[in-house]
Amino acid sequence: MKKFLKRNTPVIIIAANLIWTFVALLTIFTPFAALAGEPVPIDQVVAALQQTYEKTQDFKASFIQETTIQSIKKTDSEEGTVFFKNPKNMLWDYSQPKKKKLVINPRKAWLYLPQEKVAYTQESDYIFKSKTLIKFLSGLGKLKNDFTIRYAEPKALDKQGNYLLVLTPLEKAPSLNPFSITVDKNTSIILQVSFEDTMGNSTVLKFSNISTNTGLAEKMFQFKPPAGVSIFNMP
Repeated sequence: MKKFLKRNTPVIIIAANLIWTFVALLTIFTPFAALAGEPVPIDQVVAALQQTYEKTQDFKASFIQETTIQSIKKTDSEEGTVFFKNPKNMLWDYSQPKKKKLVINPRKAWLYLPQEKVAYTQESDYIFKSKTLIKFLSGLGKLKNDFTIRYAEPKALDKQGNYLLVLTPLEKAPSLNPFSITVDKNTSIILQVSFEDTMGNSTVLKFSNISTNTGLAEKMFQFKPPAGVSIFNMP
């Protein structure tokens, strides 16, 4: 168990932050009109985000995840496909460099490492401690009531003219940190999410091939360990 925690702690720690990534993904699909080289008024952005969030029931996207462990100054890169279905269902299906799955539903959370033939499980309530998270993953969130949303400083646009936003949860909790998003200037699809955890480790997630409201089946978010897999219950 200690071996697992030492080597895989970053995956467990960023679980809540990955959920925040869903909050961001749920809201960045509405076109904005703006003059070339200038960001639109932030209130217009927030209103558009809220409208799109309320219409999104599920989504799927390819991702590349780069996690930097602050204590050893090492960056690991992984990739796979992420799925979400309202309410409180998500799956991070990693394909490279090693296969693994992080499955979360309203009851249980699972981390499955097939090459090591182990699975770690935990009650979802441990992850869903935040009232803000619960509201957003249940389709009841209100961006203006739960976040401060602003353009990044000193630059609101990147070199390609894409929008750079910072979302700060108003709820005060150790696991709720601000996160940054990059929004495509033409399609308004999210290109990147970045955040830090409570230990100073940083994660950058880059997304592509995004599709929404395709009717994902709930059985995707259920997990049954294969025969021969050792199961460990996390406190």
